[in-house]
Amino acid sequence: METKPKLSLMSKISYGLGAVGKDMVYMLSASYVLYYFQDVLGSRFNEAGRAAITVAMGIILLVARIFDAFNDPLMGVIVAKTKTKWGKFRPWLLIGTLTNAVILFLMFACPPSIDKPSGIIAYAAITYILWGMTYTMMDIPYWSMIPAFTEGGKEREGLTTLARSCAGVGSAIITVVTMIAVQFLGKAFGGANASEIELLGFKWFALAVAVIFVIFTILCCIFIKEKSTAEMKTVSVKEMFRALVKNDQAMTVVIAIVLINTAIYITSNLVIYFFKYDFGGTEWFNSYTLFNIFGGAMQILSMMILYPILRNGAKLKNTTIFYICLAMSIVGYAVLLTLAIVGMGNVFVLFIPGFFIFAASGLLNILTTVFLANTVDYGLLKNGTSDESVVFSMQTFVVKLASGIAAFAASICLAIAHLQSGTEVSEAEKAIDFSAAVTTSQKMGLRMTMTIIPIVGLIVAIIWFRKRFILTDEKVLEISEKVKEMKRNVEE
Repeated sequence: METKPKLSLMSKISYGLGAVGKDMVYMLSASYVLYYFQDVLGSRFNEAGRAAITVAMGIILLVARIFDAFNDPLMGVIVAKTKTKWGKFRPWLLIGTLTNAVILFLMFACPPSIDKPSGIIAYAAITYILWGMTYTMMDIPYWSMIPAFTEGGKEREGLTTLARSCAGVGSAIITVVTMIAVQFLGKAFGGANASEIELLGFKWFALAVAVIFVIFTILCCIFIKEKSTAEMKTVSVKEMFRALVKNDQAMTVVIAIVLINTAIYITSNLVIYFFKYDFGGTEWFNSYTLFNIFGGAMQILSMMILYPILRNGAKLKNTTIFYICLAMSIVGYAVLLTLAIVGMGNVFVLFIPGFFIFAASGLLNILTTVFLANTVDYGLLKNGTSDESVVFSMQTFVVKLASGIAAFAASICLAIAHLQSGTEVSEAEKAIDFSAAVTTSQKMGLRMTMTIIPIVGLIVAIIWFRKRFILTDEKVLEISEKVKEMKRNVEE
């Protein structure tokens, strides 16, 4: 096996920047594409037209995620068979980034000439599916190239942890700055009213994010050198599901991830509507941004500080921390619903449920990854195969699937509640306070969808996990020792 020199600081920084850029792009699409097509573009049409766009967007987002189940393995095969003087990973990383950046801009720059709901739906379907395909084109080689320029063990684990943390930073940046940037750019480019400001703001903000994405990926391609022809095992959809059937613990974790992420993504899809139409106020987007700043900080701090405190300081087991996190989330959602019902006029009050939900979300990101990684050795001991690539591919797919299910659920809620900026109040009133146009029953439907449904999903996750999961810290240690012994016997 070829030995690779120690990674330079510039290599680590550039690889981390690549993660920041790609997750900025992913979070912009995941969090705002439904809002852009349903609320920003939908505001031009009557109630029937807006409802058609809303339901269609839910279907498009769900179907696109299912399509990824087949697209991801196919891209893996293409990358694995690529041979160029620049390696097999970097060419696709660059090609995928450039095409994805262009599609991202086009997706948030719908031409004004498209003036019918059917045209908006067709434009959304084409651009979003193309966006998903081109994102996969760069995402698969980005994560798969690590073995080509790192040694195993601590170096590889350290770089993977760094990249995951940087990805979290990229997501947090988009969560924090998007609506402020949209308002600023929309006004700077001549938006005359609320709808025009958001229309222009999203267009130019998407362009700015796309440019940052390209720059960061170019730096990554320049400073990361593939020092070996690392073998890349490709996985078919059939292999993924066959491995899950054989590995009951992987199946347990995967289903838990779908339940947890669907709950979290439903809320993240609807929180902007909550601030715009329920919390209200003339500067609702400032409250929304402040809330997201707090939430993003809690997610990052929980991963960097709270988890080590609970794990190493308090010496808690991972399963114990996991159940604490789920309980925190449920409490947070319950408090949020209570505050929404009794009415609140201060965004800082929402920091209370926000702390429980966002901190738990950050911890759960770490824990589900750890649990899934532990199923690899379990599968090796039980079935004689580790299926590392299968587990990795399935993790990517189930996260995307959860986002699709959540977007579909959110779109159904919006269609039923008729929450759009096109209302029966005047333009002057809309400019003052969007919540003035929304009835109490509409607000209640929104509140219950973004709290009750996630609570139910999290309770199901607890019940499922407690009944099926057996990989406690002690069990993992036991399995690890048996795997080491198995490998020693093979080598002898």
